[in-house]
Amino acid sequence: MRFALIVLGCLLSSYGYANRNVYKCVDATGKKNYQSSPCASGISNTTLNIDTGSATNLDEQQKKQQLAQEKDQAKLEEQKLTKQQQIEKQQAIDKEAIAESKTTQDIIKANPKQYSPFAIPPYQPDNLSDFVKKYQNRLADIERFRRAAAEKALASDQCERVEASELDVKSTETLLSFLINCSSGKAFYYTEQDLNK
Repeated sequence: MRFALIVLGCLLSSYGYANRNVYKCVDATGKKNYQSSPCASGISNTTLNIDTGSATNLDEQQKKQQLAQEKDQAKLEEQKLTKQQQIEKQQAIDKEAIAESKTTQDIIKANPKQYSPFAIPPYQPDNLSDFVKKYQNRLADIERFRRAAAEKALASDQCERVEASELDVKSTETLLSFLINCSSGKAFYYTEQDLNK
């Protein structure tokens, strides 16, 4: 094999070929042909390096490249699908949060003696503070718990009127916390665990 490569190398050099690779083309009948340019489509294509004597099956190389491209494409499609699902999930949460806020505002309007008009301003999904934005995937829960926290404070008989019910800085992703300020100056702290009892 190496001897054949040396002979081919000498032969090609004598014709002035600058390319140091030779292409071995094998057709369907098994007939071999050595040439300086890539084989025609449909013919087994191997390149032989005259300097090193190494051989590379270009068909296999092309298949590997194609498989790698298909794998990369599949990964991109999967990432795209995951991102779209996350967007749709957040849109559903935001929609639910807006509905919860509307319920809260209706209660506030119906009970002006118990709630300051701005006691529980809606957290707008597209205009959240940096702090609230950290918990945007729980926005519907936050709005529901803000209302529940205000109601719990009022039920204690130590809060005549709710002035504010906000997500508290002690909150974590798994345990939300709420601060309620009353007209009497008394403050209440509740976690979602307290509000779920």
